[in-house]
Amino acid sequence: MNICFIAGASTIHTVRWVNAMANKGHEVSLITQHKEELNSFETNVDVYELPIKNNSGYYLNYPVAKYYINKIKPDIINTHYASGYGTLSRLINFTPTLLSVWGSDVYDFPNQSDIKKDILKKNLAAATEIASTSHVMKKQTERFVNGKEIHITPFGIDLEKFSPDKYKKNLNMMNIGIVKKLAPKYGIEYLIRSFAILVNEKNILDKTNKKIKLTIVGKGEQRSYLEELAKELEIAELTDFVGVIPYNEVPDYLNTFDIFCAPSTLDSESFGVAIIEASACELPVVVSDVGGLPEVVDNGETGYVVPSKDPEALADKLYELIFDQDKRKLMGKKGREKVEQLYDWGKNVDKMEEIYQEMIKKYK
Repeated sequence: MNICFIAGASTIHTVRWVNAMANKGHEVSLITQHKEELNSFETNVDVYELPIKNNSGYYLNYPVAKYYINKIKPDIINTHYASGYGTLSRLINFTPTLLSVWGSDVYDFPNQSDIKKDILKKNLAAATEIASTSHVMKKQTERFVNGKEIHITPFGIDLEKFSPDKYKKNLNMMNIGIVKKLAPKYGIEYLIRSFAILVNEKNILDKTNKKIKLTIVGKGEQRSYLEELAKELEIAELTDFVGVIPYNEVPDYLNTFDIFCAPSTLDSESFGVAIIEASACELPVVVSDVGGLPEVVDNGETGYVVPSKDPEALADKLYELIFDQDKRKLMGKKGREKVEQLYDWGKNVDKMEEIYQEMIKKYK
């Protein structure tokens, strides 16, 4: 197949889908107004950068994008993100086009104004078919479009890269961790507050013969605020802000954790990639009840689901897991089994490939 992606070149989600299809032997191109990171894509991927990089580019780049489409002559277009690139894709008006929604494009964007809600509706209606990474986001998307087939296409993981490695753990340390952007929607403030409850109210340090720490991996606009919060709550010495790491190092960090925590606050957290990465490494997970996070966690089986913005409830579950090694191990193993069944990246790519093939047959 000749597959053309219209998407942001700077996101790992785009990179993984594009490279996966190139590695399957397809002719693959990417049209983007985001600058490609150095050596992001396989050498057999053709990347076409659009000249205008700001939001107006989703409209003003149309003539150049249309020229590239006429040059590429794809069998199918897969557009990622329903608001910005969805607008560009609507103007191109190519059949067949699969529009992949991501989260904030169908949760946050339409709530910002009636104009933006109308833009989203037009973009969804213009697509030939739609793809969603989760069932909960499919339901959200159905609020804005009628009569379109919406496929469930999980954004899975490489189970060889994300696998348990017990030798990376410090047996004398209880390490609670998260790997996320330091932004308000990911609720890291509430993780810090819950950790402070463990230390200052539940006196966890006096009750365990292990050292305990909180590891926060990632960068973002909240870093200074979160560091100051840790100082204010008197847990700064127990909190490690690692900063950003290369994606290929994420499994190494996960395997140093004993518990993974993702207390996100917004429903636009539509699919928990970070959670299934942790589960694949056989970590018990504690997540909030927003968006698609409960969909990737079997509550009480692979981890716990707690109310969002509730550090006390979060601290209670962390406390339980800290003192129950058998439960941590069992939840970790069941989490790995769930990921193997539903979120094997190879199987997810095969499913997307089948959708492309079916759409080409149906609409060409």
